[in-house]
Amino acid sequence: MDTKEIQRLLDYIAKSPLAEVSIETEGLKVSVKKFGEAAPVVSVVAAAPAALAPVAAAAPAAPVATAPAPVADNLYTVKSPMIGTFYRAAGPDKDNFIEVGSEIAPGKTVCVIEAMKLFNEIDSEISGKIVKILVDNASPVEFDQPLFLVEKA
Repeated sequence: MDTKEIQRLLDYIAKSPLAEVSIETEGLKVSVKKFGEAAPVVSVVAAAPAALAPVAAAAPAAPVATAPAPVADNLYTVKSPMIGTFYRAAGPDKDNFIEVGSEIAPGKTVCVIEAMKLFNEIDSEISGKIVKILVDNASPVEFDQPLFLVEKA
């Protein structure tokens, strides 16, 4: 992790509601804590290769389901279950999971949220039609931020 990546991480955390974040990679440990409106406290420790413990491979993230929140009589808001970066497709050369007017059903993937290099598929829990997409592709999202408006079937 270079200084630009650390600075981007600090800027992202400063804007987020997180109070504390710790990241540990091979040879580097970063811990960030926010206290009130003051600047975040950062501690960076570079570990010697001989002192590194074996790093276990991360298991693939299971799909995360969102709970819709009522907006109007027949409209529901699908909200983000986590902080991360919102993507409408599985990759830059892939088709979007959904578009305005798309029919969805429980279990259908509606987007992907990348958090700490893990791509989490977000599945629908309701049936209906996408009325509005509230977030731009590749935008940061907060926990509980509205992503889609769905007209209930």
